[in-house]
Amino acid sequence: MKELRLMKGNEALAEAAIRCGCDAYFGYPITPQSEVLEYLSNEAEKRTGMVVLQAESEVASINMVYGAAGTGKKVMTSSSSPGMSLMQEGISYIACAELPCLLVNVMRGGPGLGTIQPSQGDYFQTVKGGGHGDYKLIVLAPSTVQELVDFVDESFKLAFKYKNPVMILSDGALGQMMEKVELPEQKERENIEYDWATTGKPKNKDRRVITSLHIEPDKMEEINIHLQKKYKTIEENELRYEKIMCDDADYIITAFGLVARIATKAAEMAREKGIKVGVIRPITLFPFPTKVISEAANNIQGILDVEMNAGQMVEDVKIAVAGKVPVEFYGRMGGVVPTPDEILEALEKKLVGELA
Repeated sequence: MKELRLMKGNEALAEAAIRCGCDAYFGYPITPQSEVLEYLSNEAEKRTGMVVLQAESEVASINMVYGAAGTGKKVMTSSSSPGMSLMQEGISYIACAELPCLLVNVMRGGPGLGTIQPSQGDYFQTVKGGGHGDYKLIVLAPSTVQELVDFVDESFKLAFKYKNPVMILSDGALGQMMEKVELPEQKERENIEYDWATTGKPKNKDRRVITSLHIEPDKMEEINIHLQKKYKTIEENELRYEKIMCDDADYIITAFGLVARIATKAAEMAREKGIKVGVIRPITLFPFPTKVISEAANNIQGILDVEMNAGQMVEDVKIAVAGKVPVEFYGRMGGVVPTPDEILEALEKKLVGELA
């Protein structure tokens, strides 16, 4: 049976990992996501036999994920912004080797070591490929603790469907806040033998090799072409987004993650003042709802993009809009969370007043 609990975001995510039958976690503590490792260390092995290991560094942990993912098991790691930066080389290797895994980034303010407060400053790193080369992560951006729970199993399904790393892009506020969640039933850990997994040389068959090293340029180009075709398939089949009060809207606020909740409240406050505002929330940051935003721009007067950064997703919003209507930006940085009042004030100042 499903179970209702009041849980902190990081701990709810960790509980979801146990319940979905995750085989292994490799990570290193960093605020504000350390509860993921702590919770798994206390709960996972005794309940399902899941391997939980605190590595000596983030570099070590992502390479442990690389190795374990090559055996065809459900493996994951989590970190926060500076730690995730250290993992980028390994993530690029995993993407090229086409291995499934789950990555969780509980973002904090930066740049540098910054602050432990929430931020959305890792959008570029996550969506544009933080490591080297032409690769993409599938990226899910939760806005509630319930979605943190739901996206764990969903991420593993996507990872194995496309043999691709999947990122859950959380933040310090979501990781630390407590909300009521509905937990799924416990799944058994699977014992599936994948034809690509390195579990020992199959009898009477060629050995299996997993690598991201291809010296010959023609071979490397062939792999890149294959990857780009896969990403196109993902774009066509795995787009997720939410439209809120958009049917009659004159203005749209675009926002992802936690900020989308705040933006929705701002839109409700705007409607109380007679300003028809809707919200478009990308749930997948890759694939991005370019067509959805483009079509919405045909029937509105302007868009305000709101983020906890200096302006990152706004570039993708502008590409989608293609100059049809004005696109303005409002952001808070360094760990400051915007309020509904200031979002509404920015909307009125930047768009409503200008276009009145």
